[in-house]
Amino acid sequence: MKYIIGTRGSLLALTQCNQVKDQLEELTGDEFELKVIKTQGDQIVDKPLWQLEGKDFFTKELDAALLQGEIDLVVHSYKDLGSDRPEGIKLAAISKRAYAYDILLIKEETVSKLMAKELTEFVVGTSSPRRIVNIESSLSEFLPYGDNLKVSTKMLRGNVNSRIQKLREDNYDAIVLAMPGIERLAITESSRKELEVLLAGMTYAVLPHSQFPAAASQGALGIECLENRDDNGALEEKLQKLQDKDTVSEVSRERKAFASYGGGCHLAVGINVTKKGDYYIHTHKGKVDDKVIYERHLEGSFPSPASKAKAFIGLPHADHREQEYIYCELIHKEALKNARVPNNDILLSARYGVSLLKNHGKSVYTAGTSTWKLLAQNGQWVHGSCDGLGEDVLDKIRDSKAIEVLNGPKEELTILTHKDSYSDYGQVFESYEKSDKEVRENFFDELRQCDVFFWTSYSQYKTYIEHLPELKDKFHACGLGKTFEQLSKEDITVRPFASMEEFKIWLKK
Repeated sequence: MKYIIGTRGSLLALTQCNQVKDQLEELTGDEFELKVIKTQGDQIVDKPLWQLEGKDFFTKELDAALLQGEIDLVVHSYKDLGSDRPEGIKLAAISKRAYAYDILLIKEETVSKLMAKELTEFVVGTSSPRRIVNIESSLSEFLPYGDNLKVSTKMLRGNVNSRIQKLREDNYDAIVLAMPGIERLAITESSRKELEVLLAGMTYAVLPHSQFPAAASQGALGIECLENRDDNGALEEKLQKLQDKDTVSEVSRERKAFASYGGGCHLAVGINVTKKGDYYIHTHKGKVDDKVIYERHLEGSFPSPASKAKAFIGLPHADHREQEYIYCELIHKEALKNARVPNNDILLSARYGVSLLKNHGKSVYTAGTSTWKLLAQNGQWVHGSCDGLGEDVLDKIRDSKAIEVLNGPKEELTILTHKDSYSDYGQVFESYEKSDKEVRENFFDELRQCDVFFWTSYSQYKTYIEHLPELKDKFHACGLGKTFEQLSKEDITVRPFASMEEFKIWLKK
């Protein structure tokens, strides 16, 4: 059989359609060819989409061609598909998405200016309402010496190539794009060559979902065909071979949340749902009718404590004075001031070691966003984060073909942590020491009265259990990263949380 795929004419649209074409031909043995159809969204590039009259700017012409039988199927960036689709058109498959992040692109010379405190204003190219809101409210904290920066946004439209070219021409200090699009261009050899030229002399920051959630269903491809084709469902069955159940489960939740806020290209809320193990991490961030939206929580099945009246939180006591919680007083951590950090890609596991990374020349990543902000305050450029979800998340980012274009081949990773730590993803480098401290006379008695314990590391849990073995029978909680993995491996029942804020809200319910 021979089928015709309808597509927009941009390099990205053609590249992703050709990738789907190759997959379908390999899976089915059939022949597929592309037909380019211009859409309104491709032709009007001097205004943000939310300022245009109407809707479905990237799909109307493709819909018409499908309904008229000029093409057999269409491959869409699923985020371009509205919730109200024309009668007679069916979503046949949602393919696997590898990445759903936004990525900030910036010239290396501009990073040097940031590090030298030469900039007081920082202009980011984007026309997305959600990006505008979240970038202008939060990005400065993630930039070197960002406390001194006024971050603003400026309209950016066009295809990926033209947007990057505008950055090259110094129309912006940086731009934000959907990482999945750049990833697809980096996978195909012909488009990768164009990308290599465009991205020469640039670097990046993969923006963490917890602070910069992308568009609902970003990174997924939606493949549509006619609902009542005269082929007994043969084409739909073939397209179903591309369906990815985890991606379907994520984007269905994202689109439901998107609709709950009113939907539309004017919506200024980023929405991301990520499946990790048996759980879904939901993040919504932005504004609706001038109301600030921020929600981050886990969906799943969880154990419950008999009581949660009194809680221990494993953060340093010196940094937290709330009377309602017991904080960590037993463990002292101190950065090693004279440690020589290897000239490798770096993962900083905690704030201890920030002072060791001054103008580090290779890629720098952090375990969470708080450490990223501390590094930024210290003048260091940071390329991405585990976002509190474990080193496997970072390993996947570092496997990106787009990152390879920007960085070169994936290098060895050095993890700055304490000597007793371990990693499946890189070599451990001791950046701080741990020791037991003398504690208040009644500290251990207060611990015995706690119902719930939130651990910030597995080694912290072990230290406390060595002093008070009876704590093992208490109710345990932690984040969804490495601590959760290690406690679970030891068959310890533990309740994960998306963030410390979610944990504190849960305590008060």
